[in-house]
Amino acid sequence: MGQRLSEDCDPDKEIDVAELQEWYKKFVVECPSGTLFMHEFKGFFGVTENKEAADYIENMFRAFDKNGDNTIDFLEYVAALNLVLRGKLEHKLKWTFKMYDKDGSGCIDKTELLEIVESIYRLKKACHGELDEDCNLLTPDQVVDRIFELVDENGDGELSLDEFIDGARRDKWVMKMLQMDVNPGDWMSDRRRSSDLE
Repeated sequence: MGQRLSEDCDPDKEIDVAELQEWYKKFVVECPSGTLFMHEFKGFFGVTENKEAADYIENMFRAFDKNGDNTIDFLEYVAALNLVLRGKLEHKLKWTFKMYDKDGSGCIDKTELLEIVESIYRLKKACHGELDEDCNLLTPDQVVDRIFELVDENGDGELSLDEFIDGARRDKWVMKMLQMDVNPGDWMSDRRRSSDLE
């Protein structure tokens, strides 16, 4: 979701040692304990006071917390940065799918998708005061119904990972709707730029 690449990142270029060392320095400054906790992660994105954004960021945190220990260590942090700044579309869609699949069943049902779409709508209104043109024209229920109509190939009322990825690749509107969230890549790039200025 929101998976544009930063202008200064080449998805095919490996992370060099100097960049990795820079990330480590910033991580240690942000997280002297060596781990990033949920409240720090929310603070990192500046959403501590915003309930709509907090729900979304909690889902993002859980998707980045690979080992499920409710913290993000440096390796998980590097994997997250690498994904949002350099990752290929398929990897980003897989990560997005994992974030949407809140119950971990391997499929996204309409309730899960609706919760995310509603959260994104509230978040965009809270952060920007308005939604983009497509969002203003459709309610969250209409967005979910249309995505399922276009993507749920076997009509079972659930989106598998393959259906999710194929649907996003096949239909530009679906891709736009699946990418309508706040952009973690932009947030991380902005955060890196602001800390570089300090």
